[in-house]
Amino acid sequence: MSAPARMVKASRTTVGILRRGHQLLLLQGGAAFFPALVEAMDAARQVIHVETYIFEFAGSALTVAEAMERAARRGVVVRLVVDGVGTPSVPAEWQERFARAGVTLQIYAPLGRLGLLLPSRWRRLHRKLCVVDGVVGFCGGINFIDDQEDVALGHLSAPRLDFSLRVAGPLVQDMVDTMEQLWWRLRAARKARQREFKAAWEALRESRPVGDFSRLLHNIEARAEAAMGRGSDLDEGDAPPWPLGVDDARATLLLRDNVSHRHDIERAYLKAIGTARDEIVIANAYFIPGRKLRKALMLAAARGVRVRLLLQGRYEHFLQYRAARPVYRRLLAAGIEIHEYAPSALHAKVAVVDRRWSTVGSTNLDPLSLLLAREANVMTTDQRFSDMLHNCLDDILQRAGQQVDAQSLLGRPWYQRLLDRVAFGIMRTTLFVTGHRY
Repeated sequence: MSAPARMVKASRTTVGILRRGHQLLLLQGGAAFFPALVEAMDAARQVIHVETYIFEFAGSALTVAEAMERAARRGVVVRLVVDGVGTPSVPAEWQERFARAGVTLQIYAPLGRLGLLLPSRWRRLHRKLCVVDGVVGFCGGINFIDDQEDVALGHLSAPRLDFSLRVAGPLVQDMVDTMEQLWWRLRAARKARQREFKAAWEALRESRPVGDFSRLLHNIEARAEAAMGRGSDLDEGDAPPWPLGVDDARATLLLRDNVSHRHDIERAYLKAIGTARDEIVIANAYFIPGRKLRKALMLAAARGVRVRLLLQGRYEHFLQYRAARPVYRRLLAAGIEIHEYAPSALHAKVAVVDRRWSTVGSTNLDPLSLLLAREANVMTTDQRFSDMLHNCLDDILQRAGQQVDAQSLLGRPWYQRLLDRVAFGIMRTTLFVTGHRY
């Protein structure tokens, strides 16, 4: 069996299975995420593998590019995959710097001349994954872009709200497998490069690094222990001084792709929502759930579950903003609370159910994410972690959420409501063209 075939088989047999022995640390915003990523990269000895949708070579994101460059110069294999829509080009300066250092860059599905006019180009790489030496992994919604800069909104007055996880434990190997599988696919025409990458990973698996990484993981663990239970001591509006984390958690990696994991993430949401008995809290940037998710949320509310949604309140894109409003009306009528994030842009994709189930990842609850894009989420049933994430979201909802009421939604001018319907119709037509019903 070939190496790519073994990787596909491995990913099918382990992805989605809850296993113990994970260390999970919640990172809020680039202010926490980028330093954690740089720290891990600076300790790397053998392989750094990164996938992201957006890589803006400016502001605080530059620290990550510089860490990758440093690692490659000291002999670490550094691989970077960016999406052809989110990152259509890399500045010439950084192409040259990466080439000189030895960083290998690939663009996933470049648009070409016809761009998004071809439905086949609508399938994008939206996940944000990084694995360093097969020991530490990162999974979440944070792109490599400064917290106060936005592609659509420009300069933000306050940092955007987003989350990522730093993970150690068995599911890191699942991250390695899925990233390596995609890399092999993108490099299929270059056999020599494949052999070199295969040899690097086989050497890594035979001898996992110690030394610097052992100290790094020890420091992470110490910070997590110090942070646990300390959230109540923070001043209002302050970010936690260290990432919030737990040890020995049951967790798994959930993927959405167009082969063997088409509906895994959606099914995980549906199962958790369907068994909810107390409360559901979802923070999601682009929230246009399909019929199954809408029905599950409405049924949960009907049986007495409190359902709170923290959603994007800023106008970024016509379809995502406008097409969501008709859905809002149905959810509000069912007794579901909708809050829009007020201080800045919201880019989070996290959820907590009954303080016992939670997920952090790249998946928006909209058609593009659930039906077309490659996504990755970490799911856990650890009550300690879920409780911490719940408390974090509850605080944000109370401090920074503006509740939407049905009367104000219906009281908007007629032309705005018409635009809502037009956007919803365009979205459904677009999905019909791709062969999906929503």
